[in-house]
Amino acid sequence: MPAMSIPLALLALLAEAAFGYPDRLWRAIGHPVTWIGRLIAALDAALNDPARSAARRRVGGALALAIVVAVAGGAAWAAHQAIEAMLGAGAGLAVAALLASSLLAQRSLGSHVGAVARALETRGLAAGREAVSRIVGRDPEALDEAAVARAAIESLAENFSDGVVAPALWLAVAGLPGAAAYKAINTADSMIGHRTPRHRDFGRAAARLDDLVNLPASRLTALLVAAACPLVRGASARGAWRAVRRDARRH
Repeated sequence: MPAMSIPLALLALLAEAAFGYPDRLWRAIGHPVTWIGRLIAALDAALNDPARSAARRRVGGALALAIVVAVAGGAAWAAHQAIEAMLGAGAGLAVAALLASSLLAQRSLGSHVGAVARALETRGLAAGREAVSRIVGRDPEALDEAAVARAAIESLAENFSDGVVAPALWLAVAGLPGAAAYKAINTADSMIGHRTPRHRDFGRAAARLDDLVNLPASRLTALLVAAACPLVRGASARGAWRAVRRDARRH
């Protein structure tokens, strides 16, 4: 564990909570996840030939995953080294935290899920369906009010783990390269880790590795949710933990 990785993770969480990822910056240069996504798409096009055997597609998928993780982690390592060389340890830590904050999604997650709640409460079911369509992949037109709320809560739970807790955990464990490598794995899983005819074999390595790197974060997420219950009126830490023990194996 790098000496300053835990302070880096804490500073990054604070920076992202305060500022998020500015829309002007997104429009100007994009986002690290979109950069990673373009690389994954290019490797998918180059290495995932449907005419190849299943075994060769699995090898190609593992190679693509290794390239994406190496590029993301290596670029993050080089950036951090350059920042510290130019600015020194103290200022370098602050700038690295700003970079690392782009790999977290707590502010945007809260904003998008809160928008679903506000839409349902103030403008009704149609507005709630429109709001939830921005954060889930399913067709919202068949969802009633309870299903819209449930879809938002499910998205909140999943993305709290892989959009906040997991990148922060890997940031604390392995610094900026660790968080960047995690986002590369998670993005690869979301793009190619599906049991479709095209990606069933090519995306197997991404799906399996994503499961592995999310194991510690998913458990920590459950503990954090239970620990937060005393802060929420009517919530029960015991009930939350009982639900985790009952339902975790079904996911």
